[in-house]
Formats: sequence, C-alpha cells, structure tokens
Amino acid sequence: MKRFGSFAAWIGDRSEGRMLEVFFVPTMGALHQGHAALVKEARRMADADALRPVEVVVSIFINPTQFNEPGDFMAYPATPEEDVALLAAAGADTVIFPSVDEMYPSGIPGTSDMVDFGALTSVMEGAMRPGHFDGVVSVVRSLFKKTQPTSAFFGEKDWQQLAIVQRLVELEFDTLDVVPVQTVRESSGLAMSSRNSRLSEADRKKASMLSAEMMKVARHARPRAVVGFAVERLERAGFEVEYLEVRHGLTLAEAPWEPGAMRVFAAVCLGGVRLIDNFPCGN
Repeated sequence: MKRFGSFAAWIGDRSEGRMLEVFFVPTMGALHQGHAALVKEARRMADADALRPVEVVVSIFINPTQFNEPGDFMAYPATPEEDVALLAAAGADTVIFPSVDEMYPSGIPGTSDMVDFGALTSVMEGAMRPGHFDGVVSVVRSLFKKTQPTSAFFGEKDWQQLAIVQRLVELEFDTLDVVPVQTVRESSGLAMSSRNSRLSEADRKKASMLSAEMMKVARHARPRAVVGFAVERLERAGFEVEYLEVRHGLTLAEAPWEPGAMRVFAAVCLGGVRLIDNFPCGN
C-alpha cells in the first residue's frame, strides 16, 4: 500500500504510471472495523471486475469545518499508524493524508457555503448541528474533484450524511456511483464509531441499550406509536435523548407511512459522548 502526504504527491505519482480507475473511501481517521468494511467492499468490487484495473484510495482528513465546537475538533483522535495498518489489512492500495493547507489554500473559512437540500439538511443532525452539513458537502465536493472516482463508499450508520452525499452526486457528479455499506456493530449491538473509545467501560455496556430500544421501535407494528416509550426508557437509564424519530428513509421527511421505506433515527448523549444510529422499520 502506498502512502502520500498530499493529493498533489499522489497525482504526481499517478502521472508516472498507468492511470487506474479510482474507488474512493473518504474518512477522518481514528479508523475501526466499520471503516474497514468500506475498504473491503471497495476491494471486493474492484477485484470482481477484471476488465477495469482499479485503485482503492482512502483519504484521512480531519475536516475542521464540520465541527460545531472547536473543542470537538481538537479532541478528535488522530491515530495515523494504526489507521495505515488497518487499511493495509483491509485491502487499500493507497492512503492520502492531505494537510489543512492543501484542502483550504486560502485558509480555513469561518463558515462554509450554505447547503439547502430540504429535509435532508434541515432535520435531525441538520437541526442539532447547524453548519455541520455545509462543511461536509464542501469537503466531500473538494475530495471528489481531487480524486475523480467512479465509485465512492459511505457507511449507512451516518444515513443522513449518506443521503446528502447521494443528492450532491445527483446534482454535480453524474458519472459517480455512491455505494452504501451496512453498519458494522459491536457484539452488543452498538454501532461502531470512533467516538465509542471515549465511553467509560460502564457506559459502553449501557450504550447497547440504544440499539435495543431502536430495534423495538423498528420492529413494532406501529413504530411511531411507541417512540415516546423508548425515549422514556432511555432517559431513565441516563441517556440524554436529542431525537428519536421515524422518518422516510429517502427524503427524511415525516411522511405518511410507506411500507419498506421508513427508518427510525436517533441521537443521544451518554457520559458526554454523542452517539447516532438508525434502523430500517419492519425488519
């Protein structure tokens, strides 16, 4: 696996050899098996098509413009050597560590250009973290332009982000295919996240209650009717519930019930650590 400190260095290296098609996995580092699943799926798809030589490229960039609080940005873990080892084992060909200066040559903007994709950007995470998705769209757009991928891989755990990226691609990158990859979970059911490492041992055990309660809602014959009970149980257990809602999986609107299309979404805080998750209804 090749390692580069900038996109410029990677592009220079590619110009000296065969220009391969790119399957791209953008990350912010502090990688875990959920990220590995993205790379493994990219590797699987690349190897399945012998007619198209493909380079599986991963970027690691902690993007300052998608953090609402400067403290969260400063506290975000950086584990480059562990990340490189995980990516090599998962089958990546290339990892790129761009600098802030390369991504923002004019300096880090105070705010990113506002993005309005309707409910996709205004509800749930959009409401709780104003400006977050503006930063996400800005950096993803820039990453796509630098890597020119034909496929990009995103996890379903961040379902709202996935939906926003899909909309961005529909509008601006019509030859790019966004590939969703299923959420990877710990044995307890907790969705894998870089934030999980910040949970105390006791809270990590308790955190599994989130997925358990969400599954109860998702599997109920009338999910919206039991959301309030799930919130009450979580709050009694010490969770701070920011939202727990049933919405349309494609539009994220509070739409009329549509069999097979609805999902339950939640964001909670436990011991000062923010956790998000989602499940399809009816499974």
